[in-house]
Amino acid sequence: MDRDIRLKRLRFRAWHRGTREADLMIGGFFDRHAATWNPAQLDWFEQLLEEQDVDIMGWAIGSIPCPARWDGPMMATMRALDFVPVAAAKPE
Repeated sequence: MDRDIRLKRLRFRAWHRGTREADLMIGGFFDRHAATWNPAQLDWFEQLLEEQDVDIMGWAIGSIPCPARWDGPMMATMRALDFVPVAAAKPE
């Protein structure tokens, strides 16, 4: 599959998770980092999207242990949470 098409599909999936919190975390992570990902990193993210949002978010914020399969440099980058805009996290 063409890289641009794959990125568009992944971006859609990352931003349409079902909750605003998951969209901001997973979609924001994608937007900040996907342009530099190699094919293996794209594979990792694509497979991660198959997991439940509550699990992904728990692994990223450290509220639940992260399985070894997902723990590594990509999850460490997600844990930084420097891609979630502060204004978006404030209640309206």
